Amino acid sequence: MPMRLSMDEIINAVCLNIAERKGLKPTDVTVQLSWEEDTGYTAEVWTEGRSQYLVESNLNEAILRYMFSEYNARVFKEQVELVINDDEEEIQAIIRDN
Repeated sequence: MPMRLSMDEIINAVCLNIAERKGLKPTDVTVQLSWEEDTGYTAEVWTEGRSQYLVESNLNEAILRYMFSEYNARVFKEQVELVINDDEEEIQAIIRDN
């Protein structure tokens, strides 16, 4: 049965990933997820007064690392699908079994 990560968990995944890469605390990272027809799933990330944009492959990398560190689950990029849940009006990640 597939696992579903909420938008909050995806944001946590990105915060943890960026904080680890930049030597910051996760609370020093702010993330806003979005979906645009021309760019797909992206995130704008703010750290130390600067912003940067992440594309879907960066989001997937953060999710893979999060799944390993928080759930002790080895997940591969082919198992991750980002979707928009219209009922809850949020971006979610579906993690499929092998």
